[in-house]
Amino acid sequence: MFLLLALIGSIFQLALALGAPLGEYTLGGKYPGKLPQKIRLAALIQILVMGFFVVIALTRSGMILPTLYNASRIAIWFVVAFFVLGSIANLSSPSPKEKRLWGPVNILMLILSILIALG
Repeated sequence: MFLLLALIGSIFQLALALGAPLGEYTLGGKYPGKLPQKIRLAALIQILVMGFFVVIALTRSGMILPTLYNASRIAIWFVVAFFVLGSIANLSSPSPKEKRLWGPVNILMLILSILIALG
């Protein structure tokens, strides 16, 4: 489930990076429509960050990279912290669209990352 939600978020970020008019669903709705070019680059960076988080979660789950399992025991808590902050940011967003869409997704990813961390 963590992987699926990360994939959905990454597809959304890719759409933003390619110029999809979805600005109301991110960054507090500050940029309705297409995001400015520099902000679209940040969307690509977000895809890389999410991919890194997936690697950490899969490693902690014992599915990949068994030699990094011990390191993943610490790294997963950075993932948890990211989703704590992301949940707060999305739920307090001035954009109702961002709040309704990404607030619940972030909370679910937070819960999943905690379960992975404790597993």
